[in-house]
Amino acid sequence: MKTKVLFLCTGNSCRSQMAEGFLRDLGGDQFEAHSAGTTPSTLNPMAVEVMREAGIDIAGQWSKNASGYLGEHFAYIVTVCDNAKESCPIFPGPSRRLHWSFEDPADATGMDEDRRIFFRQVRDKIGARVKELVDKQG
Repeated sequence: MKTKVLFLCTGNSCRSQMAEGFLRDLGGDQFEAHSAGTTPSTLNPMAVEVMREAGIDIAGQWSKNASGYLGEHFAYIVTVCDNAKESCPIFPGPSRRLHWSFEDPADATGMDEDRRIFFRQVRDKIGARVKELVDKQG
C-alpha cells in the first residue's frame, strides 16, 4: 500500500507543487503525492521551468484547494509555509504532521535570472527534504 502524502502551502503555486513533483519522482511506487493550497492560485511558470531543469516535469499539475481533500486520509501532511501551518484544515485520522518552512520563491524580485536563482535555491532545499522523507520510509 502506498504512503499518501499531502503538501500544503498558501497558493499551491510553487513550493507544494515542487514537493509533489519531487515525491512523484523520488518516491517511486512507495508514495502517492498530492499538493494543495489554503487559497489556491495558479501554477507558477518559473516553478515549472526550474523543476524541468532538475529533470522533473510538473507542467501537468494544477493548483488545488485543500478543502477538496478533507475526506481523505494521509499518512503525512506537510506544510511548506508558515501561513499554511497556521491555517491548515483539520484532516481526519492519524496523520503525521510535518512543517518545512521555505521562503516563497514567488516573492523574489529583480531580473528574471535573479528570480530563477532564488527559485533554484528553494527547489533544491525542497528536493533535499523530500529525499530525506523517502529515505526515512525506505
